[in-house]
Amino acid sequence: MQKLTDQDPETQSADLVADNLAQLKALFPEAFTEGKVDFEVLKQLLGGAVEDREEKYGLNWHGKRRARQMALTPSTGTLRPCPEESMDWDTTQNLMIEGDNLEVLKLLQKSYAGKVKLIYIDPPYNTGRDFVYPDNFQDNIKNYLELTGQIEGGKKISSNTESSGRFHTDWLNMMYPRLKLARNLLSNFGWIAVSVDDREVSRLRAALDEIFGEENFIANIVWQKKYTRANDAQYFSANHDHILVFAKSRESANLGRVERGESQISAYGNPDNHPKGVWKATPLHARSGSNTGAYTFSNGIRWNPPTGTYRRYSDQTMKDLEQDNAIWFGSDGKQVPQRKSFLEEMEEGMVPVTIWDHKFAGNNHDASNELKSLDMGGVFTSPKPTLLIRREMELFAGVNNSDVILDFFSGSGTTGHAVMAQNSTDNGNRRFILVQLPEPLNPEKKEQKTAAEFCDQLGKPRTIAELTKERLRRAAAKIKADPQMAQRDTDNGKPQTDDLFENPLRTSASSADKPTLDLGFRVFKLDSSNIHAWDPNRDNLADTLIQHAEHLKTDRTEQDILFELLLKLGLDLTVPIETKTIHPQINTDKSQENHLRTSAPSADKTFTVHSIGSGVLLTCLAPQISNDEVESLALGIVDWHQQLAPAGETQVVFRDSAFADDVGKTNLSAILQQNGLENVRSL
Repeated sequence: MQKLTDQDPETQSADLVADNLAQLKALFPEAFTEGKVDFEVLKQLLGGAVEDREEKYGLNWHGKRRARQMALTPSTGTLRPCPEESMDWDTTQNLMIEGDNLEVLKLLQKSYAGKVKLIYIDPPYNTGRDFVYPDNFQDNIKNYLELTGQIEGGKKISSNTESSGRFHTDWLNMMYPRLKLARNLLSNFGWIAVSVDDREVSRLRAALDEIFGEENFIANIVWQKKYTRANDAQYFSANHDHILVFAKSRESANLGRVERGESQISAYGNPDNHPKGVWKATPLHARSGSNTGAYTFSNGIRWNPPTGTYRRYSDQTMKDLEQDNAIWFGSDGKQVPQRKSFLEEMEEGMVPVTIWDHKFAGNNHDASNELKSLDMGGVFTSPKPTLLIRREMELFAGVNNSDVILDFFSGSGTTGHAVMAQNSTDNGNRRFILVQLPEPLNPEKKEQKTAAEFCDQLGKPRTIAELTKERLRRAAAKIKADPQMAQRDTDNGKPQTDDLFENPLRTSASSADKPTLDLGFRVFKLDSSNIHAWDPNRDNLADTLIQHAEHLKTDRTEQDILFELLLKLGLDLTVPIETKTIHPQINTDKSQENHLRTSAPSADKTFTVHSIGSGVLLTCLAPQISNDEVESLALGIVDWHQQLAPAGETQVVFRDSAFADDVGKTNLSAILQQNGLENVRSL
């Protein structure tokens, strides 16, 4: 039985450096010498594709190398389950994770790499106020616990002022490693959309170009966040934000379309009762081409493209169109000929535009009203409207394939609310993963006073993460009580207009075969690993040895350990977990009674065994397993494994300190291995 320690890959978050080296070695094995990269050989293999010049084009700043390294450093933390703070723990597929998003993104690498369809983030805008993401490069978990007041330390957050000389640098050092890690989580069909203001849009675009590849840039959407003029502005009233959109792979990603608005549809008619249905007249000329010659129709009308333009179609195509009665000469048959473009031949929907007005994607006022409807008015500053994220889901995430939507700056919880509301509207089964720092709220600060007092009313700690969870609970309750509410919120009480876009989010699917709406979420909290790391006290080694006699921390629950296993072994945090109780049989065979035997099991003792992923992982984390109990426990596990019949190899994990000696461990491993369970580990 192999004992897993804090140094084993199975107990750590993904080692991205090792993964990168493995991929490089698979492509260029001859560039490795004794396990190290020979850059001279690698440059020769890459030919002229290596940049050797000292001055290179790109975005550079102090700390960039360290920021890149931060993304590659494995996390020493874990995510501890909190069923008591969750909704529908046993059935939900949604996650709300409380913690520093840098560490959480590292921990999610094994379980969710390549599985996320859409990432939307609204990171802190660089306004010059206190920065809440200082990164300690030595021990970021300890830094996080100090920052959030979970251990003593009183780490002070430094102000990120423009006069500091590091204004843009500090913000980029915060964003860069998080974006690097986020890219790994996207599927090949995935998208990322990042909200940003004018102050940092150019630097964010350059950083995203570097991380995702300039060729995967899709759009800079200009979103009208407000529609009133601020007359107290010094120069211009800023009524917009930017949303930078990148695909993981432009070649693989498919962009959705938006429905035609009423003004577009009203342009179609059928004055000649054509059997193909409604059509609209479109020109036969174009701004570019090669043919400027005239064309004579069968009715004798001779047509020349206007000066400076070209014929759109060849002679044969013009002939075919005329034979199909697809040329319109006007109601009197004497007007300038045009093509009949039939609606049925047009692609479904329209290509979206890069300017999103407030009627199409909501605005700040809508966002405030949504929170007021949940009795949370004034709790959040600058929240986003759910309609904005729902528009993004419409374009970037499907309905029926369990697309995962990730927001690791979740703040007010708008993304989670939007996913639930949109699923309620179109019968989708999208899932969300939200990550939010439990940033302390200070009632002495004017902008945080209302939020802090709201937490006091709830009897909850004064943190933003508590507000996020409460918003999700209230939004879920409102949707559950009135499923049509999500539709009315989308309409937002606005009259119908002839905007460029119709509102496709209003279409509600039939209730037939409607999937069960997931309005819950599992809460997890970032903490240090459940596994003791060897950290000796040089002044008192004896005390250190006593503390580390138990390999697992004594203040952690069986559920804590179980979910760390899921994370470190790369299993989904919402994967089904089955539980079976095994009753050990008391062995009365006197031949078994010898000096190795520990105390016999009591008649009412039971062992709890967990099956994760239909038997891919079997665990028994009982604190004590006597030698007399080993055989019946092992055979019980074997019997259940045969019933489960998992498709792949099964890993079996026990608590190492549960065994009185190596004899018990050896016997248990032998029985399991004789019955086909070869991969047996202990923690």
